[in-house]
Amino acid sequence: MVYSISTRSRLELANDVVTALAILTWVWILFYAFTQRMDRILFTVIFLGSIIVVYLGNELIESYEEGERLEMVGLSVSALVTVVTTIYMTVNYEVLLSVRVGTALPHEYALAATFIVVILYLSYRSYGLTFLAVIIAAILYGVYGNYAPGILRHGGFSLNRTANIMVLDFQGVYGSISRIIATWVALFLLYAGLMRGFGAFDLIMRLALRAAEVVRSGVALSAVTASIIIGSITGSQAANTAITGSFTIPLMKESGIDGEVAGGIESVASTGGQIMPPVMGAAAFVMASLLGITYLEVLIAGLIPAAIFYGSVFIAVHYTGIEQLRGQTLDVSVTEHFDERMTRGELVIQLVRFGGPFMVLIVMLGVLQWTVLTSALYTVVAMLITGFGFPIVQTAYEGGDLRAEVDDLLGETAFGFREGAIILAPIAIIIAAINGVVDILEASGIPGVLSLALLDLSQGVMLLAVILAFVISIVLGLGMPTVAAYVIVAALIAPALVQQFFVPNLAAHYFVLYAAVLSGLTPPIAIAVVVATGIAGSNFWRTCFEALKISMPIYVLPFAFIYNPELVVGGWTTETLVSGAIALVGAFGISHGLNYHGRFFHPSPFVVFPVKAAFVVLGILAMVFPVTGVRLVCIAVIAGLMLLQLQRPIRERLAGGPTEAGARPSED
Repeated sequence: MVYSISTRSRLELANDVVTALAILTWVWILFYAFTQRMDRILFTVIFLGSIIVVYLGNELIESYEEGERLEMVGLSVSALVTVVTTIYMTVNYEVLLSVRVGTALPHEYALAATFIVVILYLSYRSYGLTFLAVIIAAILYGVYGNYAPGILRHGGFSLNRTANIMVLDFQGVYGSISRIIATWVALFLLYAGLMRGFGAFDLIMRLALRAAEVVRSGVALSAVTASIIIGSITGSQAANTAITGSFTIPLMKESGIDGEVAGGIESVASTGGQIMPPVMGAAAFVMASLLGITYLEVLIAGLIPAAIFYGSVFIAVHYTGIEQLRGQTLDVSVTEHFDERMTRGELVIQLVRFGGPFMVLIVMLGVLQWTVLTSALYTVVAMLITGFGFPIVQTAYEGGDLRAEVDDLLGETAFGFREGAIILAPIAIIIAAINGVVDILEASGIPGVLSLALLDLSQGVMLLAVILAFVISIVLGLGMPTVAAYVIVAALIAPALVQQFFVPNLAAHYFVLYAAVLSGLTPPIAIAVVVATGIAGSNFWRTCFEALKISMPIYVLPFAFIYNPELVVGGWTTETLVSGAIALVGAFGISHGLNYHGRFFHPSPFVVFPVKAAFVVLGILAMVFPVTGVRLVCIAVIAGLMLLQLQRPIRERLAGGPTEAGARPSED
């Protein structure tokens, strides 16, 4: 589309206004974090309104550029309603919170209903029709629960009570999880935005790509590493797949990897980033709050499962990459994908520049055990200091143009502030909607009903109950951001496992978190695969198949939390470390069986497929079976089979080739 000069000027002005609003919002959030003098609920009201306005401004610009007039009207009305609601709730805060609890004036009910419609509309824009249908169904269930069948029936809520629950009583969209997002998670997403603005994501890509020059499958492994690191911070599988996949998928395809495989690798890595400490897509902080334990306990619990995930995916991707690149000349260098290649010294400087704030985060959270809000605040401050300071010192030392450098850094900072707001806004919106839904469902008593229903459907058989809970958690995950997916399954599914089957709290919550995150890979939802498929130009179902092969140990891992809870409960005891090591070998066995492309004793499919199945079954038993002796036997058999399997290809390689016509020596 060709714009006139005046049109360009209007767009530039609009972009500047949105950026200014984002900066003002973050300055206000930082001020609150420094002082913490405002009531937390009131802070959440203003926070949600401000971040939604920034998001709507950005969406309005995009709609204007695309000529979507109807959408512009909807967005403009949404912005007006959000501003009016936020101002009204702020001005009348004390009255609504203390005087007219549970009741309101007619115009307040109308305002609340309108704001609920805005939240629904924005949820639809961000996450599509399926998720909107779920929210509406939950609201209708709250209102018309007296018509529900059997044990699902409850008294039903009036429309006025629904408005009170969702808005006017400062629960619902302003509820406890929205407050966690406002006071804990928001600053981590500002940190992510600043990292991207200052170029940290590019540095991660550069470092990961160095592996391509050392390891044969390095291109694919670099995608995994970069996506996991970045994905842990962004808190959204879809967003992370879009951010890193736009770079890693074309790179993998260029190096000779098929589009389906490249898309599968990226979607698995972006999904796995959501369960990687220390941030875990921000779910770690919510889990600590819901369970009433310290963040450090959640972090320690998540490290061994994360190592199992990363190790198994690393092996699977290595096998897959080796097979895809077999017989091809690998010609990938960093200089082809960046303007210039950094020297080793420059890489070290950048590592200190971006690693320093991260170490501040680790020390404050893990060693000093400061609050999440304070730790996040000082991490952002450290990022601003090193992000600005290092380039300025380097430019002054080299005798460069300081003014130009400062101008560039100011632009990068402004971009980082805006990027942080744009990453945060959809998560805040979806959490507001989920918080409202969860409050309605809890008021209806549905968590207790689900607990009894799960017990009834499983006939008291724990394995069947766990499988049902796993499937339900995947369905409820709906490809949402990690925090939103976790909140809903933690409210609805985890209590059933704890109350009816006496699963330890932490194990139950890790179980539902992993299951909900896996919705991003599980068809037909598979939001991470959908995004990756769009970038790769691949077939959705074949990409799903590749992703499922690579990620299969992650589907088994949640069951390991249930039957071997020492993996996540009790800290790093000897029992935990031994159990983790056994589970890791079991995960290797699954990945080996599904992704190894070398010889399985004999080329006949009547040998290959049974042996592959044996590796998978033994791996599952090693990860899940509740008796340590049986698990040890399983990993011994896995190790023995692998030694026997690899012994002949090694002899062949030393002898200079395969002994059978048409057989290929292993390159692994």
